[in-house]
Amino acid sequence: MATLRINRIGKTYRHVKRYRRILSVFFKYGFGGLVDVMNIEQCVEVGLKLVSRKHRAKLETLSRAVRVRMVLEELGPAFIKFGQILSTRPDLLSVDFIQELPKLQDDVPPFPFTEVRDILENEFGKPLDKIFSSFNEDPLAAASIGQVHRARTLDGEEVVVKVQRPDIRRTIEVDLEIMMNLAGLAEKHLEGWDVQRPTRIVTEFARTIEKELDYTMESTNMLRFARQFADEPDIYIPRVYKEISSNRVLTMEYIGGVKVSNISKLKEEGLDPGIIAGRGFDLVMKQIFIYGFFHADPHPGNIFILPDNVICFLDFGMMGRVDLETREDFVDLVLSIVQCNEKKATDALLELTSQEKEPDRRMLERDVSGLIDQYSYMSLGELEMGKLIIRLLKTAALHRLSVPPDLFLMVKALASAEGLGRELDPGFDAVKRATPFIRRVRMGRFKPDRLARDVVDSGTDIFRLLREVPDEVRKILRLVRQGLLKVEFQHRGLEPMLATHERISNRIAFAIVLAALIVGSALIVLSGIPPKWQEIPVIGLAGFLIAGLMGFWLLVTIMRRGKM
Repeated sequence: MATLRINRIGKTYRHVKRYRRILSVFFKYGFGGLVDVMNIEQCVEVGLKLVSRKHRAKLETLSRAVRVRMVLEELGPAFIKFGQILSTRPDLLSVDFIQELPKLQDDVPPFPFTEVRDILENEFGKPLDKIFSSFNEDPLAAASIGQVHRARTLDGEEVVVKVQRPDIRRTIEVDLEIMMNLAGLAEKHLEGWDVQRPTRIVTEFARTIEKELDYTMESTNMLRFARQFADEPDIYIPRVYKEISSNRVLTMEYIGGVKVSNISKLKEEGLDPGIIAGRGFDLVMKQIFIYGFFHADPHPGNIFILPDNVICFLDFGMMGRVDLETREDFVDLVLSIVQCNEKKATDALLELTSQEKEPDRRMLERDVSGLIDQYSYMSLGELEMGKLIIRLLKTAALHRLSVPPDLFLMVKALASAEGLGRELDPGFDAVKRATPFIRRVRMGRFKPDRLARDVVDSGTDIFRLLREVPDEVRKILRLVRQGLLKVEFQHRGLEPMLATHERISNRIAFAIVLAALIVGSALIVLSGIPPKWQEIPVIGLAGFLIAGLMGFWLLVTIMRRGKM
């Protein structure tokens, strides 16, 4: 599949109508200042007239994060998906945006059945009645990238078919081009935005949306997830029909269970919310702490309950992956907080995050200690992981610690599972259910096979290093013989001294020029060179006047510095 194209250089203006629409919406929701600073207000002269003062005043009462969400919702599918993806990236956005963007409403009108038919027939190269024995023209749901229809296979099996919107790739490419253009202007004209690197954010979005536009990725996720839980009787994964699926069409088994959030319906069907709460949380814990491959969006709309309290996950477009080391560091962090050990908690937080420069360790420990104090008087049953995680993210952001995306998806999945468990069963104790998994991860470090594997891995690394040293030394000596070896030194902390030296040199040069001007003017006056004014050479007088101004300027400059 071709990679999404992003053009940053001026070509955006060929989409002037869409460009004007986007900028008008930005102005409508109170971001006119950005438009003015970036010198692109000429593109929105029509939009400016459409925004009343009353509407602007009302918007000023809303937070910036809320207004950004409203902008994305109004601009349509590409921008909605942009916000949804960014809501999982605390390494790119601040906590207030991370909390607000998940509220984006992916409510878009469906596209006509004639276009659905054309897509299916083009993808599989045959008429629709040769692909499915029946196909429901009315969609079950419509989203920003595609919509879902019920159908029946030629073998009579009930399925749901997810069909990608026509020309969605082209639409996203146009919007991406405009996003990149605006991001480049923001980096250039807005103070501090060169640090946030909005162009990097747009590039990350392009990479992620590329995967979401390929439905084969979702089918692969479903197959791997099914193999992962092949021996688990408490979970069911819908079957994928690969022969009638492609990168634009995904066909999977139809699931007719009860939505997990419909508690009254669950009880009517003889299902037990308490059992479902425990099983669901355990399954999420297994995904994360045992397999390291997990459903990253386990909200109620993506979980159905089948007979015998069997749990069925849907929508595998967003999956997370965490390695063993990350799982162990996360367990260390949680245990350190529970044990009120701020030093170990700080160590674990630093291991889990990344930073461009070393944070102030003392200040970080102080904030972590404050976080621990807030939860130290709670029993394990009262401890809410979701709130604890949000506080951790705020603490990390305060110290410019960047949380990796998959780690954020992991803690978000844990918080969602905990919230759902409490909704199903008010007495649900997430910490108690999590304890066996946490203990398993912690004790796994000391298993004989794990210790043996670590020793072997370390020995292999040392052996490889020792084997590579002679060859590397030979390469260095060869460069020395050829005169190609360069050693670079980087001095740090010399900038103030260099600036002082430069200032001294400038003053000395200025004084020399001033002295030369005075001496030269004096010689001209004594020589009596015409033209003259009051028997005094005019050129000499001009020289003395310029010298006087220069001397006064030098004196004022020195006095401003406070040093003579």
